[in-house]
Amino acid sequence: MSLYAIGDLHLSLSADKPMNVFGWTDHVRRLEDAFSRLGDGDLTVLCGDTSWGIDFQESLADFQFIDRLPGRKLILKGNHDYWWGTASKMKRFFQDNGITTIDILHNNCYEYGGYALCGTRGWFYEEEQTGHNEKVLNREVGRLEASLKAAGDRPVLAFLHYPPLYTGYRCPEIIRKLEEYHVERCFYGHLHGPTHKRAIEGKVGAVEYSLVSADYLGFIPKKILDF
Repeated sequence: MSLYAIGDLHLSLSADKPMNVFGWTDHVRRLEDAFSRLGDGDLTVLCGDTSWGIDFQESLADFQFIDRLPGRKLILKGNHDYWWGTASKMKRFFQDNGITTIDILHNNCYEYGGYALCGTRGWFYEEEQTGHNEKVLNREVGRLEASLKAAGDRPVLAFLHYPPLYTGYRCPEIIRKLEEYHVERCFYGHLHGPTHKRAIEGKVGAVEYSLVSADYLGFIPKKILDF
């Protein structure tokens, strides 16, 4: 039984949005091959942007594909997951379409192997950005804290779509919550192609950070823990 993470699959199996902007080729087959090595008891956290569909119907083929991959999956929202409404709506969508291997990380916490898996989408906020973005950031900080509170006394691993830090940027509101709730490791996505070089990995302060964007990992989920 093992825990994995990967972000930003950017599937578009029934939507005309191929992910060739970063030069990706054959990434769907590469994902299938990588997941074929996982077992039914393994869990993979998908850190946002699983689908490029505009609505549930356009996204259905993507989730059916993910459902067929070995192991269980836990998803959190990304910035291009337009179909996302509420967690209850997503769960109904999965149930109505016979999708059984996917659960949702959103204002909650998921226990696996004695660890608390916590997270949210996260957000960028810099001084020149709008008041609307500040409002979104405050919402995401609140969601992250709700998830972290649900961990109780268990050791915590955090998963975000947006990076809480990279070269030239820090999100102090997110980082403060990670440290306040004694998060051991934080995994994030969103950085692609040339922006990989801006990623910050390793221990910063009290938290160890890792970039898990799919193209950064070569479309192979990153193993985090064995149990």
